[in-house]
Amino acid sequence: MATRGQRKPVADAGSRRVQGRGDGAQGMVPPCPAPRETVQARVWGWKGEPDPHGMLRMLPFQVIVYEMENFQGKRCELSAECPSLTESLLEKVGSIQVESGPWLAFERRAFRGEQFVLEKGDYPRWDAWSNSHHSDSLLSLRPLHIDGPDHKLHLFENPAFSGRKMEIVDDDVPSLWAHGFQDRVASIRAINGTWVGYEFPGYRGRQYVFERGEYRHWNEWDANQPQLQSVRRIRDQKWHKRGCFLSS
Repeated sequence: MATRGQRKPVADAGSRRVQGRGDGAQGMVPPCPAPRETVQARVWGWKGEPDPHGMLRMLPFQVIVYEMENFQGKRCELSAECPSLTESLLEKVGSIQVESGPWLAFERRAFRGEQFVLEKGDYPRWDAWSNSHHSDSLLSLRPLHIDGPDHKLHLFENPAFSGRKMEIVDDDVPSLWAHGFQDRVASIRAINGTWVGYEFPGYRGRQYVFERGEYRHWNEWDANQPQLQSVRRIRDQKWHKRGCFLSS
């Protein structure tokens, strides 16, 4: 397997492949043992984790939302999706503590507008969760489910999975340019895992979440233009015990 950030050619011409080792030199944390009988936990607000005996142990998603900055003022605790935080719970959102996640927050009600990924940790004010700094509004949020420890993403230059292609396997890429790929990304296939892409290098600018599936056009991830310059994995502590991404 290639070392972190190393490029390897793939079969089709004009493509790039980036393959990492998961968590630096120590490699990827192995997944939990497979349960003898798999049970799908599809209810929002809960995630299933197999225990050593093969039974499914239910762990709650949990986030605490405060009305004021620095975890002050009125608060509410959530373990399920909330399409409107300010309709009856709070007047505004000033700070957030994620006890168990990850979560996906939105600028507007009903899970619309700019997206904000919230991983386990503290967010004392709005600019701690917004990479674009366009708006301090956060009006809805939902749990973000991770489908497993493996990650594979295909980026395409043109809509409908055409043009130049870049494959990213188990790695974070702070700059597509550094790996020989342009900033124009018009369609995406998220083969495994859950990813977040950014407008600019270094995980800056607007965030776009890619859950497993196909995105034939940039409109499908609510972008105004096909611009993407960095991508990273969203990782659940169920699979990655050493923690999650920390913004600098």
